[in-house]
Amino acid sequence: MFAFRMIDRSGVPAYLQLVDQVRRGLLLGHLQEGDQLPTVRAVASELVINPNTVAKAYRELEHAGLAAARAGQGTFVTGSIEQVPAATYARLSGRLRQWLADARGAGLAPEQVRAMVEAVMDDEQHRETA
Repeated sequence: MFAFRMIDRSGVPAYLQLVDQVRRGLLLGHLQEGDQLPTVRAVASELVINPNTVAKAYRELEHAGLAAARAGQGTFVTGSIEQVPAATYARLSGRLRQWLADARGAGLAPEQVRAMVEAVMDDEQHRETA
């Protein structure tokens, strides 16, 4: 079953971290339409967060058309997102891991790495639309 993680110092609200993890799971093929998500109670207990936070994330997923609650059964993935092909993921994730190791070696903090990645992505998007 799918397992969530929480990054306390990310600055991202807990419910959005859960939503993002489901989206990422769909993009990378770790989740498929029809898969059951862990119960609200199980996620709250595992991550030591308020059950209302988990419920909010699941409502957000429902609103996005990616999940649906079934009375007495749980919450299930109902939507799909175009997945990254497995071979592409394997090839590019290896290169990205090396880049992240280089960034760590240069003394960059995770927030600095995220800022760099977002800046480069924004620059590329701007170049493509210009």
